[in-house]
Amino acid sequence: MKLFSPLELPHGSVIPNRIAKAAMEENMADNDHAPSTELLRLYRAWAEGGAGLIITGNVMVDARAMTGPSGVVLENDHHLGRFRAWAEAARAHGAQVWMQINHPGRQMPAGLGQETWAPSAIALDLGRQSNRFRTPRAMTEAHIAEVEKRFVDTALLAERAGFTGVEIHAAHGYLLSQFLSPLANQRQDRWGGSIENRARLLLDIVRHVRAVVSPGFAVAVKLNSADFQRGGFSPEDAQVVVSMLAPLGVDLVELSGGSYEAPAMMGAARDERTLAREAYFLEFARDIAKVATMPLMVTGGIRRREVAEKVIESGVAMAGIATALAIEPNLPRNWRNGKSDAPALKPITWKNKPLAATAHMAAVKYQLTRLSHCRRTAPGVSPLWALILSQLAMKRRAKRYRLWMETRFVKRGA
Repeated sequence: MKLFSPLELPHGSVIPNRIAKAAMEENMADNDHAPSTELLRLYRAWAEGGAGLIITGNVMVDARAMTGPSGVVLENDHHLGRFRAWAEAARAHGAQVWMQINHPGRQMPAGLGQETWAPSAIALDLGRQSNRFRTPRAMTEAHIAEVEKRFVDTALLAERAGFTGVEIHAAHGYLLSQFLSPLANQRQDRWGGSIENRARLLLDIVRHVRAVVSPGFAVAVKLNSADFQRGGFSPEDAQVVVSMLAPLGVDLVELSGGSYEAPAMMGAARDERTLAREAYFLEFARDIAKVATMPLMVTGGIRRREVAEKVIESGVAMAGIATALAIEPNLPRNWRNGKSDAPALKPITWKNKPLAATAHMAAVKYQLTRLSHCRRTAPGVSPLWALILSQLAMKRRAKRYRLWMETRFVKRGA
C-alpha cells in the first residue's frame, strides 16, 4: 500500500488517498451554534489541500452538553442548510467528509452553566484545575436511552446534510470513553463492571446508526488505544472492543489515546514509554490489528511524510494528521509533489501536563483562526500568549452560550 493509493471501505465507498485530516476542536459556530462562515473557509482550505478524508471537529448531539463554547450543535434540522454548505465546502475537491459526533459527559466546562452527567458521579482529577469542571451526576437509564437516540438522530441529519459518513467519538475521555473506563464508570448495573457492559452504550449506538443510514454511508468509531492511567481503559480492553465492533458494520476505527486527565493525544501522558516519537499510537495499532477486521487509522503526532508512509506500510489503512494540517493545510498536496514539509508548533515543556495540553490546543486554535480569516499561519506563536488569548475568548463565548441557552429555555417555556 502507498500513501496516495485509494482505500475501499467495507461498505463500498472509496477514500482517494490514505491521509486523513483528523478532528480538531475549532469553536467556530455562529450565534445559533451552526457552522459559521469562518468555519466554511477553514474547510475549503483543507479541501484544497488534498487530504483523502476530512473529519470535522466534534459536533455535539445535545446543546446542553458541550465540550466548549462556540461548538457546533446538530440536534434538529433548523439550520440544516448551513450544514449542507459545510459539507459542500469540505467535499469540493473529492475528499470523503465525515462528521465527528460527540457528547462530553463530565468533560464539560463548569463555566457553561449546565448540569453535567456521566456514567458515575466521579469528578475529573486535574489538580488545581479540577474546579473548572463540575462533579457530574450519575446518568439514569432514561438519560442513557436519550443519549443513544441523540447520536442516532445526529447521524441521520449528517447524512441528510451531505456528509459521507460519521465518526462516533468514544475516545479522549468524553462520554462514551467514560463508559468504557473503569475509573470513570463504577456502575453496578448492566452498563458497568465487565468490558462487555462498559462497551454496551457504544455498541448500541453503532448498531442503531448502521441500521438507519444508507448502506454506502460510512460509520466509523474513534477509540482510545489506552487511557494511559493506572486502572483505566487498557490496550487489552481496546482489543476486546474492536472485536465486538467487527460484526456491526463499522467501516473504520481511528485509534488515539488519553483524556483531559492524561492528555496522551497531545504527546504527554503519565506513562510516556511509547510516546517519545511521532505516530504515538502505532505500536498499539499493530496489536489491535491482530483482531480488527475493519481498516484502522492512527492519529497522533504525524507531521513528516516518511512517518506517514511508515504507518501505511505497517498495515494501518489511514494516517490521521491534525496539528500539522492546522499549520499547513496543503500538506498532502505538497507531499504528493515531492516536498518534505514537516510543520510543527513551538515545543511546550511545562511540568503541568494538563495545562501544557491546554496551551497546545490554544496554539492549534490560533492557527485555525488565522486560516479561517485567509491569513498565513504562525507556528512560532508563544504557547503562553495563545493560551491567554484562548482563555479570554472562552470567557466571552461562554457568556454568549449561557445567554443563548437562556433564550432557548424562554422560547420553549412560552
